Amino acid sequence: MADEIDYKLIGDDMQAVIVTLDPGEMVLAEAGAMMYMQEGIVMQTTLDPNQQGGGMMSRLMQGAKRALSGDSFFITTFTNGANKRQDVAFSAPFPGKIRAIDLREWKGRIITQKNAFLCAARGVNVTIAFTKRIGAGFFGGEGFILQKIEGDGLAFLHASGTLHEVRLTGTETLKVDTGCLVAMDESVEYSIEMVPGIKTALFGGEGLFFAALTGPGRVWLQS
Repeated sequence: MADEIDYKLIGDDMQAVIVTLDPGEMVLAEAGAMMYMQEGIVMQTTLDPNQQGGGMMSRLMQGAKRALSGDSFFITTFTNGANKRQDVAFSAPFPGKIRAIDLREWKGRIITQKNAFLCAARGVNVTIAFTKRIGAGFFGGEGFILQKIEGDGLAFLHASGTLHEVRLTGTETLKVDTGCLVAMDESVEYSIEMVPGIKTALFGGEGLFFAALTGPGRVWLQS
């Protein structure tokens, strides 16, 4: 079970999230995301923030998977070692929006683009997710390896610009610029298609490839 943390989002174009921890609670974050922390918050760097066990090789593999998905090899944890509720805040590295994700509302798992993860409650895992079509790895922009965030607690994603949600029904397909994909349900199929026509591909201004997302499921896009 993930820690049940409290939070508050602040700001508009340059948002930050203030996480309030009860004594003993922990939040894990991408390296360099910390904005400030109150007295009593203990910061540590670790390979295994959720203490899942296993030997050193297993922990090194976990770090390698995070690195492949676009995150840092190590995870930084922030634990409230005080005897009262204390705050720790995290900010995004570029202008945009931060969105809180209750993973229970996403059936315990969400697929995101690289570098979307900001922080999460202890008990949430961030690993790699392979797309089913290898062409996405060569031409997808977001890379063959996407992030998989899973658990039963809160996680926080950040995106460039404004977030927009699209709900795909049945086998409905949405074609988007590869750099605009933020997150999606695991049920959404992700593939890469070439822009039709030589003239359009070369002079259309949209690049040579776009992502084809096929439902059912939710898709989050960034402007």
